[in-house]
Amino acid sequence: MNFGFSDEQEELRKMVKRFLEEKSPESEVRRLMASAEGYDPAVWSMMANELALQGLGIPEEYGGQGFGPVELYVVFEEMGAALFCGPYFSTVALAANALLLVGSEVDKQKHLPGIAAGDTIATVALTDDAGQWDLSSTSLRAEASGDSWTLNGVCNYVTDGNVASLILVPAHTAKGLSLFAVHGGASGIDREALATMDQTRKQSRISFDNAPAELIGAEGQALAGLQTTMQIAVAALAAEQVGGAQRVLTNAVEYAKTRVQFGRPIGSFQAIKHKCADMLLDVESAKSAAYYAAWAAQEQNDELPIAASLAKSFCSEAYFHCAAENIQIHGGIGFTWEHHAHLYFKRAKSSELFMGDPAYHRELLAERLGI
Repeated sequence: MNFGFSDEQEELRKMVKRFLEEKSPESEVRRLMASAEGYDPAVWSMMANELALQGLGIPEEYGGQGFGPVELYVVFEEMGAALFCGPYFSTVALAANALLLVGSEVDKQKHLPGIAAGDTIATVALTDDAGQWDLSSTSLRAEASGDSWTLNGVCNYVTDGNVASLILVPAHTAKGLSLFAVHGGASGIDREALATMDQTRKQSRISFDNAPAELIGAEGQALAGLQTTMQIAVAALAAEQVGGAQRVLTNAVEYAKTRVQFGRPIGSFQAIKHKCADMLLDVESAKSAAYYAAWAAQEQNDELPIAASLAKSFCSEAYFHCAAENIQIHGGIGFTWEHHAHLYFKRAKSSELFMGDPAYHRELLAERLGI
């Protein structure tokens, strides 16, 4: 196991960081989070055509670059640091992996090239109104009529559901849990944008009323592939959290060096030193957990379920703690709407709950370890 990054991976990090500094400054984040779409189509197209980011983890035979989760997680880490507004997580971490792990060869040839080219924005509707992350508990049902399928039920908290042109939906059939693809503009679909605390990541409630659907893969055989998809996506989310935690630590330290109180920088006070030291410990420990999960996802080995839940539970709490301490170190200015500290605080809290909170993943971890 090697937790070090290669020269090529470090160059990828530098390239993505430069791109986000130019295309996703705080002013742009605030503009996009206030918009209905939540992303800039021009930037999304540039990401695909100039940087090939949407196809980074998609095999070359489907129009992608053929890299693995480690390279993708480098991108997610930088996007987390920049609070990037766009449907990248839902399209790349969720939908593309679901198609790769559940879909047939025909399904992959049909849908993955559009994702790699940036033409398709996709998502996976993981939860119903109950909001449970256990896929087998979904209330959605699909019925066959000849060679066609119709879908009924409600999906909630769907990431980027309002802008997705391809919605992948787990639903029960007579043979078990199956995966279905629904076109965003199909009949029988009602999409409602949700009011969220974290406006940088859009969510939707989607109702399906006899909506026409396309079976992905084999009927009743989707559960294992979708569970692996969620584990890979959870590890990607942990990488995002690491990027955010590192950024708020950097911001806090820079402020502590320049803010003068009682004739001296506040960073010289013991209480502030302790806060920064604790944040650093959280960030470095979170990196170890997230990089371990990235390695397990790259290897696709038996350690992935354990590594993913370990990373999600630890990185969630580390990011939230760092975001809260960043506000404390900034003092009164950190509480204002004009300051960026609250944007990271809200992203940290929403990411903590997204795809299962720390308690949920510790429970999964205990089950997988046989405790």
